[in-house]
Amino acid sequence: MKRFRLYSTLIVAILVILLGYNTYCIVQLYKSIARQTTELVTQSLRDADLDEILNRAKKYPVPDSLPPYRGKQLSQSRSIHGDTLYIVVADDNGDISEIRKEPLAPGTNYSDIMVNEIGYGAHQTIGPMYPLDIADLDSLFRLSLSRKGIATDTAAIISVAADGRVTAGDPSLRRDSRLDSVSICYNIMTGGRYVAYYSSPLGYILTQMTGIIVSAVALVIIITVALWYLFRTVSRLRTIEEMKDDFVSNMTHELKTPIAIAYSANDALLNYDTSNDPSRKEAYLRIANRQLKRLSELVENILAMSMERRRTMRLRCEAVLLRPFVEEIAAGQRMRGDKKIIIDVAVTGDAVTEADRTHLANVLNNLIDNAIKYSGDSVRITVTGDSRGISVADDGIGIPAKALPYLFNKFYRVPHGNRQDVRGYGIGLYYVKSISEKMGWTVGVRSKEGEGSVFTINFNGDER
Repeated sequence: MKRFRLYSTLIVAILVILLGYNTYCIVQLYKSIARQTTELVTQSLRDADLDEILNRAKKYPVPDSLPPYRGKQLSQSRSIHGDTLYIVVADDNGDISEIRKEPLAPGTNYSDIMVNEIGYGAHQTIGPMYPLDIADLDSLFRLSLSRKGIATDTAAIISVAADGRVTAGDPSLRRDSRLDSVSICYNIMTGGRYVAYYSSPLGYILTQMTGIIVSAVALVIIITVALWYLFRTVSRLRTIEEMKDDFVSNMTHELKTPIAIAYSANDALLNYDTSNDPSRKEAYLRIANRQLKRLSELVENILAMSMERRRTMRLRCEAVLLRPFVEEIAAGQRMRGDKKIIIDVAVTGDAVTEADRTHLANVLNNLIDNAIKYSGDSVRITVTGDSRGISVADDGIGIPAKALPYLFNKFYRVPHGNRQDVRGYGIGLYYVKSISEKMGWTVGVRSKEGEGSVFTINFNGDER
């Protein structure tokens, strides 16, 4: 058992570690998909920006003339070093007036840079000519998100100047802490940026993780149920093992007692002159006879249990006239002489039932034997019955209420503290219940500590 506990603890520890690692992997997967989702949102913002700037040129007529340019003529050149885009701004004399650095997002490739360059050029050309349509930009942003399967409750864009001023859109979006945001620079020369605010796309992320989450939860449930069933089964086996040990111990005492008494009586007959004392001789023979009968009953019960377990026991039912049958059993029990025993038989004279005589006798003997065993210095037993059923009532010590649900379990014995005068091996009442069920009967019990017990067998199979 100690080895089982050690291995069980080790297996549970390994499973807990694996579960922890699996949880860690799921969290990392969530973070990875969240990063990918952010990249998709950023891509949607770039797509919306490019579509919106090109839509401006389609909406408005081509102007007859461009407004005169009043500032310096500037030019720019771009180069990429590592993960940074360098922008060199020069005036018409070729003097460098500014060098800007734009960090590139992880995974940015040259096609992305080319698209960005197209957008920068479009903004520098079209932006001064036509005003921004922020509503159109919002609509295109939501459309792009929808095409990528990302559904959010809120998706809106604001335009921010280089100095942080909101030049278009709803400024209150900045103060909403429930919203996530991404931003892009749409005009390198002016430093203007678009910032997109959107509610967390948790549903989209969880949808991507549905398979692994469902399989992980199912695996945890299956393992938990399997472990629970395993430990429950082992616990029950351990309980049965302990009950069997008690059974062997109790059975040994129970068998040794009649053997020892019968041996002592026989030894007295052999070693003492009893020919001149007929009463003593008869007493010794009766003692030996009672103990051998008791031994026979014990062996009969054990063999019956063995046959019942193998499902090979066959009942030989016949019509049994109950009153003389019960009277015969009561007469035998009155002769035990262990204590003052009064057995009253109140069975209807014409009561008849279909039963196996041998097993019915064992059932009644068990019930009466228990009534005698679990009583004080004297006991009064009343056997009542008719064609519907039979009851055995006593005025013994009674049965605790907490023991009643387990009374008919195999090897179960009602605890009686340290009393050594009450012995048994916990199969008598189990035998009674098993035989009753095989005959289509039901058996029940009513008892209260200190007030005796009533065992009732119903031949009709219903509770009375």
